[in-house]
Amino acid sequence: MKLSDKEWKVLEVLWTGGNGLSLGQAVEALHPATGWSRNTVLTYLTRMEAKGLVRIDKNAAPHRYLAAVDREACAAQERRGLLERVYQGSAGKLVAAFLKEETLTPQEREELRRLLDDMEV
Repeated sequence: MKLSDKEWKVLEVLWTGGNGLSLGQAVEALHPATGWSRNTVLTYLTRMEAKGLVRIDKNAAPHRYLAAVDREACAAQERRGLLERVYQGSAGKLVAAFLKEETLTPQEREELRRLLDDMEV
């Protein structure tokens, strides 16, 4: 499932929320970046629950909102989508494009070398 930018914002807050957030905590965490009202946040949480992205613990008082999807699984899906859409499935083209446009620190270069060395069979 492809996540919208707004769904990513909500999930990021929930992923960092540990054992779930109350509606008030979610509003407080999202407001600086989004300006969303309590009603808007509640609408997103409810819609995302219907999509299977959010779980609501209704036994807790107040209700607790938790991410129902794993962050790394969502990130992997986004990477695969980008790779297919933009780079015709070529990880090499993706890495080359980033390396042409971004400056790597010496530590990042070393980490990249290690990753590439580890991939060789």
